[in-house]
Amino acid sequence: MLTSDETTAAALSLDEAEQTRRQIGLMSLRFPQMTVDDAYAIQAAWVQHKLAAGRKVIGWKIGLTSKAMQYALNIDTPDSGVLFDDMHFEDGSSVPKDRFIQPRIEAEIAFVMKKDLKGPDVTVFDVLNATDYVTPALEILDTRILRVDSETNRARTIVDTISDNAANAGVVLGGRVLRPDQVDLRWVGAIVSRNGQVEETGLGAGVLNHPARGIAWLANRLAIYGEHIEAGQIVLAGSFIRPVEVRHGDTIIGDYGPLGTVSCFFE
Repeated sequence: MLTSDETTAAALSLDEAEQTRRQIGLMSLRFPQMTVDDAYAIQAAWVQHKLAAGRKVIGWKIGLTSKAMQYALNIDTPDSGVLFDDMHFEDGSSVPKDRFIQPRIEAEIAFVMKKDLKGPDVTVFDVLNATDYVTPALEILDTRILRVDSETNRARTIVDTISDNAANAGVVLGGRVLRPDQVDLRWVGAIVSRNGQVEETGLGAGVLNHPARGIAWLANRLAIYGEHIEAGQIVLAGSFIRPVEVRHGDTIIGDYGPLGTVSCFFE
């Protein structure tokens, strides 16, 4: 286990990387002995730092829910991060060019909760009963930690991703708002284009066979730490496409068919 001082120092280095837009080295190299619990402790320390600076928590994101991404990192479980108020962008927003380091986009379904959701033993049906509505979403990813170490050629691991708030950076909500019983979420699909060219497509079933399953996992994981998903919070259920790299001047559109579109422009 990392010491309290090591955890705090790691969190502050991540915050500085975000503020200066200069990536730091891999946590997995800096602390070879660190565990997933250590990584969540670093994330929690960073969250507390942001709260002390005036940020407000608006929800959660769940990552690494697709088999493709789990295979890539040699893991068999999702991860999660925290959404803050300054991460929310309106549909059609322009993202300032100096906001992120290496932004990427994922297509997701956002759940907005009407009731608290507390583990343990939360099921998919509990998630659906606690959900006010679902809506299309684009998640903006960013990496305050290097993806690959240039000297060792080591790629980041699950502990790097978790420490880095699950690569969480922004969320764009748009399209139609639907009650969860108005649509089969497994068949909700998106066509994601960059500057008019289709980059990725996918279906909600790519998220653990049902997008609500990831939210059940999150509620049960949070219960271990005495936390829960609160009414009114947004929860990003996980991406059903591979991340799309974003460059300056790109327009990203997620076309969810009958559920409408959601978009943003990167200055």
